[in-house]
Amino acid sequence: MTRLFLTTALVAGLALPALAVQPAEGEKLAENQSYTFWLLDAIKTADPQKNTDVEGSDIIRQLFEGLLNEDDKGAPVPGVASGFDLSEDKLTYTFHLRPEAKWSNGDPVVAGDFVYAWRRLANPETASEYAWFMELMNVENASAVVKGEKQPEELAVKALDDHTLEVRLSTPTPYFPKMVTHGSTFPVNQKVVEAEGDNWTQPGKLVGNGAYVLKSHDLGVQISMEKNPEYWDAANVVMERIKGLTVNDNNVALTRYQAGELDRVHIPAGQYPRLKEQFPDQAISIPYSCTYAYLLNVSEKGPEALKDVRVRKALSYAMQRDVVVNQILQGGQKPAYNWSHWAIEGFQMPEIDYAGWSQAERLEKAKALLAEAGYGPGKPLKLTLQYNTDENHKKIAVAAQQFYKQIGVELTLNNVEWKVHTDRMQSQDFEMARYAWCADYNEASTFLDYFRSTGMNSGKYSNPEFDRLMDQSKTSEDPNAQYTAAEKILAEDMPLVPVYQYSKVDMIRDDIKGLPTENVMNDWYAKDIYRIQK
Repeated sequence: MTRLFLTTALVAGLALPALAVQPAEGEKLAENQSYTFWLLDAIKTADPQKNTDVEGSDIIRQLFEGLLNEDDKGAPVPGVASGFDLSEDKLTYTFHLRPEAKWSNGDPVVAGDFVYAWRRLANPETASEYAWFMELMNVENASAVVKGEKQPEELAVKALDDHTLEVRLSTPTPYFPKMVTHGSTFPVNQKVVEAEGDNWTQPGKLVGNGAYVLKSHDLGVQISMEKNPEYWDAANVVMERIKGLTVNDNNVALTRYQAGELDRVHIPAGQYPRLKEQFPDQAISIPYSCTYAYLLNVSEKGPEALKDVRVRKALSYAMQRDVVVNQILQGGQKPAYNWSHWAIEGFQMPEIDYAGWSQAERLEKAKALLAEAGYGPGKPLKLTLQYNTDENHKKIAVAAQQFYKQIGVELTLNNVEWKVHTDRMQSQDFEMARYAWCADYNEASTFLDYFRSTGMNSGKYSNPEFDRLMDQSKTSEDPNAQYTAAEKILAEDMPLVPVYQYSKVDMIRDDIKGLPTENVMNDWYAKDIYRIQK
């Protein structure tokens, strides 16, 4: 993969320089260096090992820093680690931590902080929904630790000294450097976590090692952060203050943007063409590695109807994706007939039969499959679709209700708040559920591993052949062969209704500079942005 030049450079013991924020030629910094961004939902947690949300990750990326960060195109660059070495067998990574890295309370950041955090992530007692990520990283003994078969101390991550961290893998994993940019791998301060318990992430108690410190957090209203004077690269951090405002209504959020209260906001469905014409320097639409879908509960707690693959296929075939992207969203999104996002680095889109059918053909086939499964005018299929509060989700759900009505399915809509939505999904308390998966790293396995029998997989889909392919991909010279086969299994088993693949469709204030527009992950770091004079 082209981006693994980073590994080549650092194997020889070379360290790449940090990327300092520099205004472009002709730009002058504004006196006001503050940035206010939009949050759709309340942040569930600022704990790196317990967060599962994209928005939570955005907050954690400011308060903490991992071994590596991402540049404006998504390639790994130094973070707490100034560089790393890779053994000849490609199983041992040795990270060299910068001695100037400090926690916000002045403590030095040491290799033991990463050891503690990684053990904490894998430890069943933590009950982290992201414990599986340590397994996906192929850290030696991770699976046994996650399952409780070995002690956390047996996880193959070790502090050779305060500034040297050794990680042993069970199999070569070329995208491993990308994975350590994920928030679940960030260090936490052991003495603070153990002293404060569950309250350690509260303002006044949270100690981080990122470019910002937490000043206030009014849950579901706002979260504010200020520049951390102890951050190792504080001299190159221009933005002084950042704030996230929670606004559950996207249209209200846009109004607040237009009133000058927000510097970045998502564009509501259908409004991108108009706003792009009116504000060409503020409206953007760029690829974003997330896929929107309706997950189907095929667990024992799920409805009997969804255990029938004919029903699941009928639901997918009847979804009119072109209507969703071209008439409802209108922001550059693409219809989805598979799970992995088309723009993921190196991914080769498989040929999926129903993607090439006309919508009329899909509807005809959907009706026939439902009839075969025993549903019809005398016995209509009745299902409930749960979705979290958002005007776009509502519009798509209302449209889906009409799409399914055309094949004789009675769909009841159930709108709940985000926390309730995710809690119910995690306990399989749903029939169909709106969901989106956003890549944890820029490689297709981040999508496909979700549907492993042991993955996050809220609908509890399980296929041994799918699992075998994903196991095989970990040691394959070209894993795309396994990825293609795995996608075809999903299309055959249909544990989800893929709807569309994201674009990041936002309004960004034109005096805000440094936000990435070429990183398909769309991860951003406030330390890299700045406001210019207008």
